[in-house]
Formats: sequence, C-alpha cells, structure tokens
Amino acid sequence: MTRKILFAFIITCMIASCNSKSAFNYSQDIVKKEQSLTADITSTEEKVKNFLDKEQFDSIAAAGAKMEKLVDSKLAEIQSQPAPDVKEAPAFKEASIKYFQFIKSMYTGYREFGSATTPEGREEQMTKLRNIVMQKTDAISAMQKAQKKFADANGFKLEGN
Repeated sequence: MTRKILFAFIITCMIASCNSKSAFNYSQDIVKKEQSLTADITSTEEKVKNFLDKEQFDSIAAAGAKMEKLVDSKLAEIQSQPAPDVKEAPAFKEASIKYFQFIKSMYTGYREFGSATTPEGREEQMTKLRNIVMQKTDAISAMQKAQKKFADANGFKLEGN
C-alpha cells in the first residue's frame, strides 16, 4: 500500500514538473518574441524622429509599414502556436495577443500618419497616435499581470522577480 501511494506521489510530481516546465517554456517563448523586436523598435523610433524633424512623411510611412509587418509576423506566430494545457494558459495567450496587437497599432499609426496627404490629415493621425501611446502603460501592465498570474498558477518564477 505504501509503495502504491509513493508511486502515485512520484507520478503526480513528475506530471506537475512537466506542466511547470511547459508553462515556463511557453512564457519564455513569448518573451523571446518580444525581445527579438527590441533592436528594430529602437532603430525605428530613432529613424522616425529624424524623419519627423525633416518632414519626410513618406519615410515615416515606410518605417511604420516595415514594423507593422515585423510585429504582425510575431503576432501570427503567437496566434498559431497552441497554448500548453496548463492553468491560465488561454488567458496568458490572449493577453500576449492583445499586447502584440497594441504594439502593431503604434506602427499602424506611424504608417497612417506618414501616409496622410494634408496637414489636417497628419494632425488627425497624430491625435490618434497620441491616444494609442497614452495606452502604452496599461498595455504593458495588462501583459505583465497576465504573465505573473500564469507563472504563479504553474509554479515558476519570472526572470527578474
């Protein structure tokens, strides 16, 4: 009897360990996708600032379109990748999708701003872009909360925590 209980306990621990590892790997994969954009984001932000100073609106549109495409490819990867069969995985996947959609929306804003053909059109697009940027803190916070809840539910710690 004791052997059966011990065996069941070991099997349960192994399953929990596999689930925790699966959850951790999924979380890390999402983080890697985000981090893979960092250099391009930094470079694009610098270029857009210079283009704006020189009123090179077509270049702003091109930079926005390039980033839109790049972010969209990461978004498509997340959408097509099945979430692991662990606690809070669907919620974390959904939060990840929303976060990447938010990032993409910023670059859609750049493209639309740069593509505007009149000063009034650019002003309208700039207002929309400012509204998007004002949501940045909320978008990051929502993603971080979902990731923390996912980590807590599956017994692993996030890097930096």
